[in-house]
Amino acid sequence: MSETLTPPVVRRAQAAPPALGGLGLFTVLLAAALPLVDFFIVNVALPTIGADLAASEAVLELVVAGYGLAYAVLLVLGGRLGDLFGRRRLFLGGMAAFGVTSLACGLAPDAWTLVGARIAQGASAAAMLPQVLATIQASTSGARRAKAMSLYGATAGLSMVAGQILGGVLVAADIAGTGWRSVFLVNVPVVVVGLLLAVRLVPETRAPRPERIDGPGTVLLALSLLTLLAPLTEGRAAGWPLWTWLSLAAFPFVVAAFWTVERRADRAGRTALVPPSLLALPSLRHGLVLIVPFSIGFSGFMFVIALALQQGAGLGPVPAGLALAPMAVAFLCVALAGPRLIARHGTRVITAGSVVQGVGIALLVLAVWRDWPHLDFVSMLPGAAVAGAGQALQLPNVLRLVMSEVPPARAGVGSGVMVTTQQSALALGVATLGTLFLTLVPHLGMRDALVTALLVQLAGIALTGLLSLRLPREVG
Repeated sequence: MSETLTPPVVRRAQAAPPALGGLGLFTVLLAAALPLVDFFIVNVALPTIGADLAASEAVLELVVAGYGLAYAVLLVLGGRLGDLFGRRRLFLGGMAAFGVTSLACGLAPDAWTLVGARIAQGASAAAMLPQVLATIQASTSGARRAKAMSLYGATAGLSMVAGQILGGVLVAADIAGTGWRSVFLVNVPVVVVGLLLAVRLVPETRAPRPERIDGPGTVLLALSLLTLLAPLTEGRAAGWPLWTWLSLAAFPFVVAAFWTVERRADRAGRTALVPPSLLALPSLRHGLVLIVPFSIGFSGFMFVIALALQQGAGLGPVPAGLALAPMAVAFLCVALAGPRLIARHGTRVITAGSVVQGVGIALLVLAVWRDWPHLDFVSMLPGAAVAGAGQALQLPNVLRLVMSEVPPARAGVGSGVMVTTQQSALALGVATLGTLFLTLVPHLGMRDALVTALLVQLAGIALTGLLSLRLPREVG
């Protein structure tokens, strides 16, 4: 009788998806933190980089924008390659490349070499990061998946704040005389540890029927992002030359061409890079709409506050970074309670989070208006802490919502679309709010320019809250 039971048991064991254990989850979340930390860690190091490498403002903006553009443009392709060749393989290759390019950034002898290394670093991140979400989606289920997605969201939000704090500490510490270079070199030992863990603990997953790469869709998506983000990030510093206006004028036409190609491919049964049928999932569609205003406001705030605290309030890199520490602490504490809150109250937690974040930004506006130019940790503490709590009620839950209905077989595509949307919005936030702030400073002064930028962010938070009212009450 035991012989007759053995084959079905074996078949079930073979059919079971690979499991991602606790330490394996820690490993992929560590990798997820690296690209986001690196996007923000540079903000407080830019003045030092400019002085050391004699870099102009336009070149310094390329140090930020080159990374963000390469990262955003290649994310969906990175997710598709993971589905095709194996997510663990792409994860390991992307992480190794991220370590090598981080080393190249840290050793760059001049500004243009740094720009090139940053572009390569962004491309490496685009190969690595989509595999994190896809691996979670393919190797967990039920309550474990919900918890893992919540932890991913918490990691993403905390990384963005912690990156700026860490950047200030590393620049000021000047470890072994490395100065600003340490903000890149610190990635190397982290990557080595991550690779050693990943080889043993991250399971291999891939789509059961891998789809071919959509060449025309890939090119058109890249052109869509470049025609929008490149002129917005470089236009002000370059003096808005003709190419920036031509690029912006071309953007809607390129987007229309991309969407037409993708719809035709999807309807014909061919492989689309961003399948419109995937966007038909209500949770994914509504979640992506929320990610855009949230991420624009978040990254714009982080960029503007770093400049204002250092150049206007006269704070050094460490005090400027530590002024945001209450935001990071509040985010971490509230994010840990997120899964219980969302289980009890549903997506109204996201709406409540926008209200709380709005109160926090309003408190920061009052602090700037009242205390400028003597802003410091104490005067910013109430607003930063309240804003961080509100962000924690939104971001982890929105990211979990986006992926909740994506089937494991399309996890790479879904994660690529989500992270591309988030990264593009982060780059757009730096470009729009940053440009607004820097344009207003000569006319209004630093204080009023900062207040204006914060009020614009407040309007974006209100939009996020209103959009969240359309969400289904439950998150899968």
